[in-house]
Amino acid sequence: MRHTLQAEQWLPYSVDVVFAFFANPENLPRLMPSWQKARIEEASFAPPPSRPVHLASANSTSNAAGAGTKLTITFRPFPYSPIRVSWDAEISEFVWNDYFCDQQLRGPFTYWHHCHSVRPDIRDRESSSSNCGTLLSDKVEYELPLGGLGNLANNLFVARQLRSTFDYRHTRTTELLALLIHP
Repeated sequence: MRHTLQAEQWLPYSVDVVFAFFANPENLPRLMPSWQKARIEEASFAPPPSRPVHLASANSTSNAAGAGTKLTITFRPFPYSPIRVSWDAEISEFVWNDYFCDQQLRGPFTYWHHCHSVRPDIRDRESSSSNCGTLLSDKVEYELPLGGLGNLANNLFVARQLRSTFDYRHTRTTELLALLIHP
């Protein structure tokens, strides 16, 4: 059975800054809980399409991974685990300053498809520049192995762990972007 996780975070930065940050795969391990000791083991980069001139800006340059980029990531599945889980993923879709999606090729899930999208958003609906920012949306569709047992595991702890991981990711995103923008 497929499950869906949706998460949103408002950030007080422009769309191009937020998108560039998430499109850079080097940031992925920094967004995962530290106990997972995540690391990129292998990467095969496909360049993103050229950035349209009206989207280019001096503060949004980064190492973006375009459609076709493949990554192998390893991480600990739970704290103090002596084993590491390997996860092969590929960027399947990429549209500058709009969205990109990744899918699992091999890993702990039977199915995993994750889309990150960004859009300009004004908080409190005031036109003050201090309220202008970006709404980051994540939509994850996933399926666990083992049929009914996988569904039970999802209900008992997987869904909660994924939600916790995204909560952590939101906190880290706020911290890391603040350091990037205001070093």
